[in-house]
Amino acid sequence: MTREGRETRWGAVVRADAVDRLTGSGWAALEAHGVRTVLDLRNDDEVTPDRAPRPASLRTVRLPLDGVAHTDFWEHWASGPQFATPLYYGPHLERFPERSARVIAAIAHAQSGGVLVHCVGGNDRTGQIAMLLLALAGVAPEDIAADYALSAERIRHAELVLSTLRALDVEARLRAGGLTDADLAALRDRLLRPPAAAAPPARPAR
Repeated sequence: MTREGRETRWGAVVRADAVDRLTGSGWAALEAHGVRTVLDLRNDDEVTPDRAPRPASLRTVRLPLDGVAHTDFWEHWASGPQFATPLYYGPHLERFPERSARVIAAIAHAQSGGVLVHCVGGNDRTGQIAMLLLALAGVAPEDIAADYALSAERIRHAELVLSTLRALDVEARLRAGGLTDADLAALRDRLLRPPAAAAPPARPAR
């Protein structure tokens, strides 16, 4: 639910770990769930062959999120206690807003049907994108952090998400990365149910 009282669409975006481990029945379940686009956030060296044939009905888009070529950034964030935590979300968005912006735009303009977003473990990179999607949809930071906590092993991670959102103007940062008005409109149309129609005014009794 957004701060304006609108509901998010169930199944519009699905967050997952690497789908190349799916069996044939797993792919069938994914199709039955309504997914028609798979968005892969992994780096080139993380991609492995599919265990079972990927259905022809699915469109796969690869948009590596990390930017591993920028070794000066990852020398700090790819190791130590800050690795694989939301601690790097804010710095990553500050340094590479265009990387998250192009993922958000790809989700916004995907073909009809659900969009599945995945990395390797379904936690860090997909967690960052899920955080951004909910923020752009208008969900309160506290609710976004609670949603993140459902898949985090430690509640501390949810607190980090909350502090990141409170310190960050998500829309402004992604606009700096190239996100447009058209992208935002398409994204919100994909993520949110239409506003509930207002009840007609009651007629006075005669």
